Amino acid sequence: MKAGLIGCGAIGREIAYAIDSQIPQLELFLVYDVEKKKANELVNKLKRKPRVGSDIQQVVTETDLTIEAASPKIVGELLTLAEKQGKDLMIMSIGGVLNHLELLNRIKKEGKCKIFFPSGAIAGVDGLNAAREKNIQSISITTSKPPRALLNAPYIIQNKIELENIKKPTLIFEGNCEEAIKAFPRNINVSATLSLAGVGMKKTKVKIIADPNITKNEHKIEVKGEFGEMEVVVRNVPSSINPKTSYLAALSAVATLRKMVSPVKIGT
Repeated sequence: MKAGLIGCGAIGREIAYAIDSQIPQLELFLVYDVEKKKANELVNKLKRKPRVGSDIQQVVTETDLTIEAASPKIVGELLTLAEKQGKDLMIMSIGGVLNHLELLNRIKKEGKCKIFFPSGAIAGVDGLNAAREKNIQSISITTSKPPRALLNAPYIIQNKIELENIKKPTLIFEGNCEEAIKAFPRNINVSATLSLAGVGMKKTKVKIIADPNITKNEHKIEVKGEFGEMEVVVRNVPSSINPKTSYLAALSAVATLRKMVSPVKIGT
């Protein structure tokens, strides 16, 4: 199977290294990044050399599976290309999907291609999928991050929050997933995953805490429904390349790729 990678940052690199050395069933055929230097640098570090693509349309057209690890801004275009060409797509910037739910539902109904969403920086998605078979009453997520991991988020800039002055755990945002994605588009993909797997954007409650006393990104998920109650806490090591990204997010992408090509599949 030919795979194409869009985005050669922290997550994209981990995915590329894994395909190159650990998943022989996949061929990383094309890589693309708006910063061509990043793409060239990545290719130079790989044993099986992919080509550097000229744009995202080429990547979708010339491969069987496109892996997005770039930006929520391009997710809509990728979904459209995947639908038109009947090509499979794996999306890491899950927050970008929430503005294109009508398109996603059409793809789901027509079945011309497959869209994969790795669980990202959280755990418990298998349990949530099972719980959804009956009534889910509520879902909430509380995310705690070191202040520096929230730098340059629109909400931080608009509200003139001085992160360097935060000396104790501070609740800086509370709302639903729809509001959280707009406020922290690069920090809160986890709430998007929960909303897609669970009860939707408006019913998924989100809290974000800036905590100068922690070095790991923490996500606490609480779910209640007919199945009972579920509580999951994950404390992730931030990516050494990009502290806004949890290392587990990259690993979840690799695990999803392994599951795609494996004849034995565990979990939903």
